Amino acid sequence: MDKSWMHSDRRSKAYEFGVEAFLNFAVENLLTTTHIRCPCVKCVNLKLFGVGIIRDHFYFNGIDQSYKNWTFHGEPWEATTNASRNVEEDDGHSRYSFVSEEIDMDDNDFGDFGSDPYEFANVIGDGDQPVYPGCRKQHMIHIKTAYPKFRKRTKWLQDKHNSTFIQWLRFKVQSELEEDNNGVSENLRWLAAGPNMAVPLYRSYLIKGIKFNIKAQDDVRTTQNSGVYLLAQTMQVASAKDKNLILSNMGFYGVIQEIWDLDYQKFTIPVFRCDWIDSSGLVVDELGFTLVDLSKIGHRNDQFVLASQVKQIFFVDDPMHRGWSVVLSMPNREYNDVIGDEVLGDVIIECEPFTRGMPNVDTFDELVGELGGQNIRDGCEDIWIE
Repeated sequence: MDKSWMHSDRRSKAYEFGVEAFLNFAVENLLTTTHIRCPCVKCVNLKLFGVGIIRDHFYFNGIDQSYKNWTFHGEPWEATTNASRNVEEDDGHSRYSFVSEEIDMDDNDFGDFGSDPYEFANVIGDGDQPVYPGCRKQHMIHIKTAYPKFRKRTKWLQDKHNSTFIQWLRFKVQSELEEDNNGVSENLRWLAAGPNMAVPLYRSYLIKGIKFNIKAQDDVRTTQNSGVYLLAQTMQVASAKDKNLILSNMGFYGVIQEIWDLDYQKFTIPVFRCDWIDSSGLVVDELGFTLVDLSKIGHRNDQFVLASQVKQIFFVDDPMHRGWSVVLSMPNREYNDVIGDEVLGDVIIECEPFTRGMPNVDTFDELVGELGGQNIRDGCEDIWIE
């Protein structure tokens, strides 16, 4: 479809014909509602109106010229490639899933993320970074004000923050756009608008030189690339009646089941849907090695994680404990798969085990000292074993 009219003068015939063509296209692709998203400069697909109001917005405000792929209005999703995203697909195919929108927001300072969408995506991709300065604090103040009876219940507040932040963020952006269109960066608008509803699912994904596979892909390969480790800050309690909440780091071990690539028009963010090992399937043996039972799956209500938040690990069957696997870390390989004529493939340089301390092992000198010379044969030549 010709979209050159989007850059035309709003008083021109080309712009007029383009507006009508767009509205007709959007109406033809309506599913269950009589309202459609308004892609004008001020609404940026955050608000829904009837055709008449959207037509007026196109002439008064102009259309958002960065909205090149009309996925919110029925146009098929088109994959884009860039230097910061390297996707590997088997047989050149990917599947698609559809996600529902979930978003929740409160104060004024949104900050400025600059004009580079991929730099912004790196900020959003880091789970330890706020969406904009002060947003977590602002949202917590909003929750405590709305629910004063729960203002001292730390766990309840944290759960409420996790479940309502997206909706709060969208409302925050909408309010700012109504007051001052220049107060919100373009990238933050796209984030608040939510990702494309059609989400591609990949079997493999290459991130910063590390290849991640879904479990189904590993099942038909000799190598393993679906294991992940997440170190997360969680609230821990001794029992259901324990009111003394402790905020501390806790490790989670999982297996990637699906790889989603969320498209926000200006940037993409990969996320993993994982099966996480339940705490009952995690032990540390007498040597300090971490063992997991991959059949014990927990945390089913919180399966998704940003790809940037996890480290790759792999599991090796424990010959001494049937049904259990030893967790080993995967070193980052900072080299190309092919150097000259030599193919490195999946060569592993070093794999450190996940341990929580090792037992003391006496050295040879300490052992000799304890024996006091007993049972030592001095009539033969020493044999050194390295």
